[in-house]
Amino acid sequence: MCLFGASGHGKVVRDVALSQNKTIKVFFDDSPKANLLNETPILPLSKLNNFLDNSFLISIGSNEIRKKISNKLNVSFTTLIHKTAVIATNVSILEGTVIMAGTTINTDVNIGKHTIINTAAVIEHDCSIGDFVHISPNATITGNVSIEEGTHIGAGAIVIPNIKIGKWAIIGAGAVIISDVPDFATVVGNPGKITKYKK
Repeated sequence: MCLFGASGHGKVVRDVALSQNKTIKVFFDDSPKANLLNETPILPLSKLNNFLDNSFLISIGSNEIRKKISNKLNVSFTTLIHKTAVIATNVSILEGTVIMAGTTINTDVNIGKHTIINTAAVIEHDCSIGDFVHISPNATITGNVSIEEGTHIGAGAIVIPNIKIGKWAIIGAGAVIISDVPDFATVVGNPGKITKYKK
């Protein structure tokens, strides 16, 4: 398989692939700063046509950039799940999503396209996680939570049950979310409070 994005996040995604005995043939990058990343070649997008028989994944942490790239490319996207992740029954994980080491995803969870569930995150039962979401390390999403497209949940954040978080919101690291969050809001603190809205 091939990865888009030769960065620190790309290194971690590569390790997820290796945990599943998958080989990363090449990283693609718009502005490569080197020829190799962890011994894997880095090529410009102009070389993409030589690799179209492979599966692909976008290894970029920015939700906005993942969405832009996924809309531009006509390739076959795959999913990656680290071998140490615990995935319950009746979990749906769509294309382009990566599940990092030590995560726990419980039953009846739906996860959208090109989403990141990062190291040691917990997603409890009956949650809905939209496309292009990033759940950061050690975040805890309790039961019946809905998180819409493009939202970023910061490291160590906690979302209590039955909460709805709108699209393209930002939940700060360590925040405790006890009420619904509207679209484009930035929420920080314990309890979480809205500090601003994205344009």
